[in-house]
Amino acid sequence: MTTAANKPTAGAAACHHNGPSKSRFRSTSTVSCSKPATSSPTRAPVTMDSTIMAGKARRGRNEASSSTPDLAILPPRSAWSACILPDSLPVFYWRMKLLKASRKDPLLRDLRRVLPPDRVRVAPLERSIMGRDASIFEGGQAGPVCFPISTEEVQDCVDAARRHGRAVVPRGAGTGLAGGAVPLEEPVVVVTTKMNRLLSVDADQAVAWVQPGMINLDLSRALAPYGLHFAPDPSSQQVCSLGGNVGTNAGGPHCLALGVTSAHVLAVEVVLMSGEAVVLGDPDGWGPGLDLRGAYVGSEGMLGITTAIAVRLTPNPPAVQTLLLAFDSVDEAAQTVSAVIADGIVPAAIEMMDKNIIWAVENFVGAGFPLDAAAVVIVEVDGLPGGVAAEADRVAELALERGGRVRRAADDHERALIWKGRKSAFGAIAQIKPNYYLHDTVVPRTRLAEVMNQVYEIVEEHDLQVMNVFHAGDGNLHPLLLYDRREPGVMERVHAAGSAIIEASLAVGGVLSGEHGIGIEKRDFMPLMFSDADLDAQARLRRAFDPDEMANPGKVLPTGASCADVNTLGKVPEGVWG
Repeated sequence: MTTAANKPTAGAAACHHNGPSKSRFRSTSTVSCSKPATSSPTRAPVTMDSTIMAGKARRGRNEASSSTPDLAILPPRSAWSACILPDSLPVFYWRMKLLKASRKDPLLRDLRRVLPPDRVRVAPLERSIMGRDASIFEGGQAGPVCFPISTEEVQDCVDAARRHGRAVVPRGAGTGLAGGAVPLEEPVVVVTTKMNRLLSVDADQAVAWVQPGMINLDLSRALAPYGLHFAPDPSSQQVCSLGGNVGTNAGGPHCLALGVTSAHVLAVEVVLMSGEAVVLGDPDGWGPGLDLRGAYVGSEGMLGITTAIAVRLTPNPPAVQTLLLAFDSVDEAAQTVSAVIADGIVPAAIEMMDKNIIWAVENFVGAGFPLDAAAVVIVEVDGLPGGVAAEADRVAELALERGGRVRRAADDHERALIWKGRKSAFGAIAQIKPNYYLHDTVVPRTRLAEVMNQVYEIVEEHDLQVMNVFHAGDGNLHPLLLYDRREPGVMERVHAAGSAIIEASLAVGGVLSGEHGIGIEKRDFMPLMFSDADLDAQARLRRAFDPDEMANPGKVLPTGASCADVNTLGKVPEGVWG
């Protein structure tokens, strides 16, 4: 899904690596050309071509410029050193185990030809592990589990699956909360965790190419010497992968002003289910044509497998102020959130936590949150020092007018402690209940208090516990339903409460998901928000990329040939609640 770049004539432009990796593909990639100092601009845009939709992409890639450092953070790429199995187990054991299995399974035999034995897993325990993600949903067992380390190996895995009529499920770090990586019918699972390198950085243009298995926070840490960072910061950023962020269009506390993942992805290299590797978008950020990069980000693995990402980098702000606002009621806290935005201030972050989660966090990490508050709001403003000080003063004034108490972080240590409390919230609940279901809907800011009060009523009606910690600035609610799955009948109550929360959110003009995706969790709630025509258009877009619907089948879109015969409204697929 890219046009081949025009080669520059001698003396016109010097070509440099502008793609994700130094490798040879079976079809051609995109090469862009830098502007020479003495000539007019020459550009080779990365765009969508109709020939791609017919499966005729061409690729080729120049080698990386010698001036670009290879910032690898992977262990050595040796097949055996990459093995995650215990070192005490000899490799030949796994080779023989796979050999015996592959004699009975032609698909395994084909996969074994393209990947070393330690990177094709078939043991029941491993397949069972790869049959779950961080959600509460259960599907089928994974089929063969593959760990490629390059785009070519991903292509080989897809080719093998296609020849044998098997679906393919892309998987990153497995931190998804909507069941998006849960296999349904023993597909080939392609795990990208070993593709975790920072391939190149152009600090002047604020662009980097990364592999999909790189951990979100590791990217910002690697960029620290450049004074840059990757803005989307999910609460799971210490463990979630960038490929997963692209798949769900992930957000985070600091996405209020700068936007979610789609605003920070310039181009993606994708392996289609035809086996072809293509580039969607333009790393320069201004390619002509349809924005198929935008269609791909947030597609939850239904259009292909991400193998490299060109990300937009954000300069570290020169000044930051963090405020902790405490309120005696949830209504006062919600009103302050709306007042700040209505006043024309768009902070870097506005997060809200209710009394229940405040107590849990304080018992867990001791972040200094006031235990007598019904709710706290964390507001962070950044930018030039003068502007930051003025905005922080105005936020404090608005909070005081609504009965709030204001505390400002005095230094970086105190700021870090406040954010530690916010980002430790999900870990803190383990001391209260063994299981939780983290919801994800979005409502208008002006209806926050109304919907939160409904959430409390819904949870009480179903005899559950709830804690609320969420991105208040954009109305992205995350009610945490706490339960013990060993309790008879509890999953039915959790299911019913979750359905009621979705309906309450949609009733005030909200949407099904803010950042976790649809996956299995909300697949059959899609008709509550989209008409048959809308769903049919989405299904046709999916088939334009993947005519046979091999990529992550059974997710996002309700069942039915064209979505017009959906009859499962309001139901979660049987068995996925575990």
